[in-house]
Amino acid sequence: MTAVPLTPDLLGSLLLAAAALAVLVKAAGATVDSLVALARSYDVPDAVVASTLVAIGTSLPELGSHLVASLGILSGTLDPVVASATVLGGNMGSSTVQQTLLVGLFLVGFGRVTLSEAFRRSTYYPMLAAFALTFVVAFDGTVSRLDGLALLVAFVAYAYWTVTTHGRAATVPETASTNPRRDAAVAFGGFLLVLGSAFVVLRVVDGLVVTLGLNGSMVGVVTIGLAAALPELSTVVESLRRKTPDLALGTLVGSNVVNPLVGFGLGGAISTYAVPPSVVWWDLPFKFCVGAALLVVASREGWVVRRREGAWLVVAYFVFVSVRFLLFAV
Repeated sequence: MTAVPLTPDLLGSLLLAAAALAVLVKAAGATVDSLVALARSYDVPDAVVASTLVAIGTSLPELGSHLVASLGILSGTLDPVVASATVLGGNMGSSTVQQTLLVGLFLVGFGRVTLSEAFRRSTYYPMLAAFALTFVVAFDGTVSRLDGLALLVAFVAYAYWTVTTHGRAATVPETASTNPRRDAAVAFGGFLLVLGSAFVVLRVVDGLVVTLGLNGSMVGVVTIGLAAALPELSTVVESLRRKTPDLALGTLVGSNVVNPLVGFGLGGAISTYAVPPSVVWWDLPFKFCVGAALLVVASREGWVVRRREGAWLVVAYFVFVSVRFLLFAV
């Protein structure tokens, strides 16, 4: 691949994308915090908050990008192939960072975690099922509107099941809103910033794909994918500080249920997606195999995972990125 000179225009585009990604992540966090505070002030049950606002909120950067990409595809302002590849790559990149790198770093830092039966049933098994279902609908290289609706229905069924069977175990922030109007305005303004910054990122990526000769999917992995995982990194740090492993694992693994079902589903239902080969032949199979392998190892150790498994998960992330770059970069 021929090296591309760093021209002023290219540097400006990269800086603009970086700034938009920062705004995207920050605005998503402010939106979720305000919505959770509002929900607490109106006595919305914790189970509902945890399975909807918190679950979807931690994936808001990815979901906002999906929404903007789909609207851009419908309006003709974004190239459908590039936009689809970028947001799907970002989706897979972000969820893989969480599943491998962040879970691995958490295990290395915490040392020893037991995967309880409740956690496996409520979160881990549904994660593997979400990977499998997404693979099935994306296997033909497209996510149609019918496929998208099927994924969204699957998530609604999962959320309902979680509320009715595991609601009492849900943990959400305790601070209620002291100024509902202000928090509503912050949530609305934050969501608009999420959409606006996502549009800027996608337009910049559209140009970078041509300039750098990379495919949109790989650019999505290293831009949206990494930036969108930053909120979950703060969760890992906080969980280590408080010594609460369930908080970190529930957030990181739960996001891997939301990202494929709601991300692929929302975009597919709105505009349909052209699925890049890397998602079908590498991303989803890799994520499923890593998830299943960790489950097999844990079952042999009395459902306990240790620093050793954490280190292997960190290595797995770099294997994921390396193979993707070598085989699917262009």
